[in-house]
Amino acid sequence: MDILVIGGGGREHAIVWSLSQSPQVGKIYCAPGNAGIAQLAECEPIGVFEFERLAAYALEKQVGLVVVGPDDPLAAGIVDVFEAHNIPVFGPRKNAAEIEGSKAFMKDLLHKYNIPTAAYRKFHQYEEALAYLREQSVPVVIKADGLAAGKGVVVAQTLEEAEQALSDMMVGKVFGSSGDQVVIEEFLAGQEMSILAFVDGETVRPMVAAQDHKPAYDGDKGPNTGGMGTYSPLPHIADSIIEEAIETIIKPTAKAMVAEGRPFRGVLFAGLMISPDGKPKTIEFNARFGDPETQVVLPRLKSDLLDIFLAAVNGTLDSVDIQWKDEAAVCVVLASGGYPASYPKGLPIQGLDQVEDGIVFHAGTAVNEQGEWITNGGRVLGVVGLGADIAAARTKAYEQAERITFEGKHQRTDIALKALQ
Repeated sequence: MDILVIGGGGREHAIVWSLSQSPQVGKIYCAPGNAGIAQLAECEPIGVFEFERLAAYALEKQVGLVVVGPDDPLAAGIVDVFEAHNIPVFGPRKNAAEIEGSKAFMKDLLHKYNIPTAAYRKFHQYEEALAYLREQSVPVVIKADGLAAGKGVVVAQTLEEAEQALSDMMVGKVFGSSGDQVVIEEFLAGQEMSILAFVDGETVRPMVAAQDHKPAYDGDKGPNTGGMGTYSPLPHIADSIIEEAIETIIKPTAKAMVAEGRPFRGVLFAGLMISPDGKPKTIEFNARFGDPETQVVLPRLKSDLLDIFLAAVNGTLDSVDIQWKDEAAVCVVLASGGYPASYPKGLPIQGLDQVEDGIVFHAGTAVNEQGEWITNGGRVLGVVGLGADIAAARTKAYEQAERITFEGKHQRTDIALKALQ
């Protein structure tokens, strides 16, 4: 079966890489793709919002399945367009993708169905939000309601910082219309955890747990990014807590979406906080594979990814066999100097051919006219090490990451250390 994957980052490279190992997969197409993905797939420069062009391309290539990677086109209804053309597609429809597209919708849903999450209020009016904010204790969390490339959340440590974030979102419109409505919520302390699950209506098949590192610098300091590294499994978090999160949060949410007439089909990704007393609460839901969580989760998948995708699309997810490898995975993101603020592009990358014992997923790379690899994004590469445990996988990831250089290269040096303390 030929497949079309939509997107062009590290997550999509990991999906293409995983699909390419299936004996059932013929040719893989990717739109728009990137230079790294082009080593495994035929890339076509069609933007992720060109829905009709993408549908026409899928029909022209006679693909048997379309897989949508990024959040924005899902929230804008790309799946509905493919379904209208009778093209099999893996991902949630627009009305189900709203669980990520609107934080207010998500919070209201959890509140209505008594699913554990932080206390919150939502606001359309800046003055009203500001008055409420000034009554809250700090730290406090300010969230732009809509999508903001993973950067629309500020955990403010002081009231001044909180007021500035609120003003930036609602008055300064730093996230455009995503900040027309904001959610102000209580700060949850504890351990963060991500659980991704394959979902088809009320059927939930969890993947192995992972943990992301959002802040730009070591020790979880600095501005939030799209993610500076991940690891899986989480040896420091008890299986019973992971199980509780699945039973009290993910399964009830899938059920609630069905009850609301918005059945979810695709990857439901729960961002969770484990409180000091061991209770999981929901921070956020995403409607797709996480990035860079996918880069450590899919290398641990023993089963055929295509089987799982097709089962979800065909409504047989409850009967498909899904198995995971015991080995651990650690991903270290190599970012451009200056990320997540402004950064240069087009800098030569050396050493990609020196990586011997790891997987390199390309997030923001290109090839110049001289045939050299160059940087082309904020997060440039994700270097994944696999090993018998987190320590071994971590050593391998950092050893391989050291072989790759480009001007201004920035990486955190403490990815996965929490699992070893």
